[in-house]
Amino acid sequence: MEHLGEKKRKRCSTDEEMLERREQILLEATELFAEHGFSDALTQALADRMGIGKGTIYRHFPSKRDLFLAAADRVMRKLQEKILANIAGVEDGLEQVSRGIRTFLRFFSEHPEYVEMLIQERAQFKDRTRPTYFEHREVNVQRWRQLYTRLIADGRVRPLAVETITDVIGNLIYGTIFTNYFAGQAKPVDQQADDILRIVFCGILTLPESDRWLSARSTDRAAS
Repeated sequence: MEHLGEKKRKRCSTDEEMLERREQILLEATELFAEHGFSDALTQALADRMGIGKGTIYRHFPSKRDLFLAAADRVMRKLQEKILANIAGVEDGLEQVSRGIRTFLRFFSEHPEYVEMLIQERAQFKDRTRPTYFEHREVNVQRWRQLYTRLIADGRVRPLAVETITDVIGNLIYGTIFTNYFAGQAKPVDQQADDILRIVFCGILTLPESDRWLSARSTDRAAS
């Protein structure tokens, strides 16, 4: 009789192989979708590319839609893994922000096919109320809001609504990856990140001009 521990090891080995195969399918599918688009990318072409049967793909993903959305989800999982790895062990909050922005921009710069996936999802699946990117952003943004809350409490960031801070920075870097994709990346990632951080952290106004602008805004709001 087979020992219980041996059965468990075999089951774990099988599960790992299944997960590895799933990741391989998603990796190859991402490249195929990016090259040919959702409509023209064929499951058979993916099977041929990987040297496997179509049945293997369908065991993991019942439809091409399921395959595409899982591939888009993988992109966002990989992004989060990269960011968490690059901020791990960093105590300074502002340095975490800096590394997070750099990692985000570098991730999509090194993998333009991932930007293409985000574009195609918006074009092909208009029935989805919230695209994959924003599903993940809504979950992961909580970490950054907690970070900004601590930075405000420590007197290192002005007392602004943390939702406003994360929304503005998130929209800024999100828009940047599409500008880079469509218009070409005019600057290296680190220089681009430095420009963004300089504007976000320091602003463009001198301190006296900043005070005047904020005072004028307060007056305008009171008048309206």
